[in-house]
Amino acid sequence: MLQLNNIDKVLDFAIDAEQEAFDFYMNLAAKLSNKEMKIIFEGFAKEELGHKVKLIKIKEEGIASSFKNENIADLKMEEYLDNVKPTPDMTYQDALILAMKKEKSAFRLYSSLATIANNEALKNVLLNLAQEEAKHKLRFEVEYDEYVLREN
Repeated sequence: MLQLNNIDKVLDFAIDAEQEAFDFYMNLAAKLSNKEMKIIFEGFAKEELGHKVKLIKIKEEGIASSFKNENIADLKMEEYLDNVKPTPDMTYQDALILAMKKEKSAFRLYSSLATIANNEALKNVLLNLAQEEAKHKLRFEVEYDEYVLREN
């Protein structure tokens, strides 16, 4: 079980989670037959890799104020959308739904861990990680609104 009294272990956990997200999006991209969808998921993967790099930097240089605490809107779109499974011929709509739900899960994980963290610095790191995931989910929600809902 993750020890929530050791910042390095929590950061290692988060770094591993970002690597897993990168791998997930890259593996999905590799399975897709639609070239545009491949590019979209490869872009998602690159973002996750960027988060991993940021976390490694925080671990190496110290926690400092690498994140700004801000309120991120939650449009809660994923709550009203059916779950989708990745398929080689998935639509852009399905890809956005999959991404929203994945980011929401990551947000919930970090938020839950923050509630049981036993020191303030660690709690702040976890809350800031949750905030980053909320930003990604919001980006996918806005994209869904602009390119799926407005076209229908």
